[in-house]
Amino acid sequence: MPITTTTSNDGRVLEITLDRPKANTIDAATSQELSRIYDAFNRDATQRVAIFTSAGEKFFSAGWDLNAANDGESFDSDYGVGGFGGFPELPNRNKPVIAAVNGMAVGGGFEIAMAADFIVAAEHATFFLAETKVGVIPDAGTIRLPRLLPRQLSNEIIFGGRRLSAQEAASFGIVNRVVPAAEVMDSARALAAEICLSAPLAVAAVMQLNRELEGVDILDAMKAMRTNPAYRAAIDSEDAKEGPASFAEKRPPRWTGR
Repeated sequence: MPITTTTSNDGRVLEITLDRPKANTIDAATSQELSRIYDAFNRDATQRVAIFTSAGEKFFSAGWDLNAANDGESFDSDYGVGGFGGFPELPNRNKPVIAAVNGMAVGGGFEIAMAADFIVAAEHATFFLAETKVGVIPDAGTIRLPRLLPRQLSNEIIFGGRRLSAQEAASFGIVNRVVPAAEVMDSARALAAEICLSAPLAVAAVMQLNRELEGVDILDAMKAMRTNPAYRAAIDSEDAKEGPASFAEKRPPRWTGR
């Protein structure tokens, strides 16, 4: 199987591992399966965080499977409800995804990493877009990268194939943590554990608000936030009462998601 999944002992963290030698590329069938996995994760009341990684240490993912393309797979094939890679375009995604990047994130692999909410990278990891070198367009990269980097630098990566080291990506705020290769998954799991300490409805609301209000004037965004259903659900929840109560009683909060 090109994709394996495991769940933490407490059921809160889903780990998804792509294993398609030699470069962990993704064809339409693989992306559709990833979409099914992420859609189920998004609906599961127990699971809180997903960690996406790949087998081996050379490639996190080289993106679109050019062998499949050579065999006739279209650039705009059906990649599943979540888009290429399973989660970047998943409607109403309300749970965080951590990309545990253990090698080169190339083309669509870099785009998947950019779509994640957090990136933990191995010290030897690199990030670059290679699409224009093979005559196609880094569609998600064209949209996402200029929002993360200065325009001139993103142009150099998109048009010229410039590579970012893990350390340089971290300096620009694209990568959260850079660790030795052997520690990538442990670091990603530690980050997932930190996220799980937060109230699930609050996390879901922040994700929805960030998605819906990006680019909106700040005063208009504040007004819209206060009437947003996800915001209201979070602040009117039992968890919103549990947080102050646990603080006052000097104990860990017991989140119910209600």
